[in-house]
Amino acid sequence: MAEKTKPQANDQEQEAIELILPVDEETATPTAAPDKENEAASDMRQALEQLKVKASEDDDAPVGTLTLRKVLGGDILSARLMRSQVWLFMLIAAFITVYVAMRYQCQQDVLDISRLEKELTDAKYKALASKSALTEKSRESHVARALKAYNDSLLKPSEQPPFIVSVPED
Repeated sequence: MAEKTKPQANDQEQEAIELILPVDEETATPTAAPDKENEAASDMRQALEQLKVKASEDDDAPVGTLTLRKVLGGDILSARLMRSQVWLFMLIAAFITVYVAMRYQCQQDVLDISRLEKELTDAKYKALASKSALTEKSRESHVARALKAYNDSLLKPSEQPPFIVSVPED
């Protein structure tokens, strides 16, 4: 295993260290400070060095990459984005559920309407057929024929043509 070389401090890091520890400009070394400041500065230096080691630019994969493996594995569901947008996802799911239910209800209504229209058409045809049969049976010639066939009836067709009776108005 290869050892990592200690990175050199850049200007910004050096300024951050100088803010904590005063530096002698002639020798460019930190001046003697009280023990508390010296301990705080050494803690700060150690923290900065650890931060440099952890935040190197040659990381394998950035933190925010989204891969198919993460999506299929369910890792995306534990992400902060998903947790912070859970109400939005629930609202979208509710809208989808309502949309599907309404579409199903509309399809049922269309089927009911077509069934009722067919029943109405059938009822109209039956009424037309009944009316036609009744008209045929109520014709004068058919009634006269029926009266002749049944000799026991006293009804006979009129021999005089119909006429209009006028009634005077008072």
